[in-house]
Amino acid sequence: MPVTGVYDIQNNRVSEIELNDAVFGAPVNEGAIYEMVRMQMAARRRGTAATKGRSDVSGGGKKPWRQKGTGRARAGHSRSPIWRGGGIIFGPTPRSYAYKLPKKVRRVALISALSMKFKEERMIVLKDFPLDEIKTKRFQEVIDRFGFKKALFVIDEARPVLEKSSRNIKDVKMVRSEGINVYDLLKYDHVVLLEPSIKKIEGAVLA
Repeated sequence: MPVTGVYDIQNNRVSEIELNDAVFGAPVNEGAIYEMVRMQMAARRRGTAATKGRSDVSGGGKKPWRQKGTGRARAGHSRSPIWRGGGIIFGPTPRSYAYKLPKKVRRVALISALSMKFKEERMIVLKDFPLDEIKTKRFQEVIDRFGFKKALFVIDEARPVLEKSSRNIKDVKMVRSEGINVYDLLKYDHVVLLEPSIKKIEGAVLA
């Protein structure tokens, strides 16, 4: 089983922890990661593009001219798509781009992303992150002490003081263990796990 150090917020190594090899030491499946990120990006698309068809364009209630005898082509509606100011043929309409991958693919992708961060030595385990009050400055001091540029913090449970202290810091995101996802793992350079969150992640991934 892979072993990694556990640090306090002063950047001192205080202990070690064994990680589950099936979660943090698995082969990296780049194909599964790609498909998972693609699915997440598709789900984030707003899908609000819309155009007006001939029935949506105002006006055009009267037949432009009589059917026969004018020498011109038949016309029943001045909002026909072939007329200037008419409707749009097969234009986009509001829709959802979301779709789902099989559960096994989603699991492999998450395991691959976690294993990749561990192998690249971009994963840090913190014993705890004690904060008595909401203080962005104190949180920033810890970020600077470790030298993080873009960091994803994974916590085990709701920690309002910690979450509110970090929310105004650029390139720092905090998620609970049940919200960890492939897109965020790839987006941020470092992943910081609070020690209690590791068991929750391993339990959820291998369930």
